[in-house]
Amino acid sequence: MSSVAMWRGCRRLWWAHSPPARLPRPPPAAAGSCPVGPCGRRAYAPPAERKRFYQSVSISQGEGGFEINLDHRKLKTPQAKLFTVPSEALAIAVATEWDSQKDTIKFYTMHLTTLCNTALDNPTQRNKTQLIRAAVKFLETDTVCYRVEEPPALAELQKNEWDPVVSWAEKRYNVTIGSSTSILGPNIPASTKETFVSHLASYNMWALQGIEFVITQLKSLILSMSLIDRHITVEKAVLLSRLEEEYQIRRWGNVEWAHDYDLCELRARTAAGTLFVHLCSESSTVKHKLLQD
Repeated sequence: MSSVAMWRGCRRLWWAHSPPARLPRPPPAAAGSCPVGPCGRRAYAPPAERKRFYQSVSISQGEGGFEINLDHRKLKTPQAKLFTVPSEALAIAVATEWDSQKDTIKFYTMHLTTLCNTALDNPTQRNKTQLIRAAVKFLETDTVCYRVEEPPALAELQKNEWDPVVSWAEKRYNVTIGSSTSILGPNIPASTKETFVSHLASYNMWALQGIEFVITQLKSLILSMSLIDRHITVEKAVLLSRLEEEYQIRRWGNVEWAHDYDLCELRARTAAGTLFVHLCSESSTVKHKLLQD
């Protein structure tokens, strides 16, 4: 697949699941606030919003990679570092986020920008080994490995929907995963964990930040790797991660607008994280272009 075709496909994936404008936005975070991230660590939270202060957005290539220009200003990270990304495709995606903002910049919708800021500033000060170990640790509490015995209808739904994904992962990585109805969860073999450690080591630091972001959204390493490996779609991954909730909604009904917002937001974040991983792994260069009206 050419880099241009890859970019167009990822862009469709990204925008197809952005939350619709008609849905209420989540409560704004205070500027500069940092919510607790995975394992209790602090991660960046974008400020709520501010008035748009630029007219045009462009990208340019510098010594350290590709840069984002807002008019004639260079974009900076929260730690005042030059905002530089490793691939032109990722630079275009980030520039699209900034260019799509209207009169108000809604930072909470700019997931790619936030991921880049996290990769550049590394606020948790973790190295590659620590990122990999944190990702693999999710296996111990993986959503698709925890099963219920009651009600029987939900137990059957989990078996029908989750077992094929677990079986695919076991064959894809030549590992044993299994599942359990115990509150202690399944007993994941050490060899399985080491296999995932070795596989994740093939990704660069930027991609690993994106993988951890996707895992955090889906609460599942297995679903995340199935999605990143293009075995399942964003819609399917999100549905499987919310299987019990969707079962309860079908049985008892949903809360007006709230469940719809949660679903759209989860799809948007998962799609953005997946796009980020693929664009950070893309080394080809696409034709330079200015993103302006």
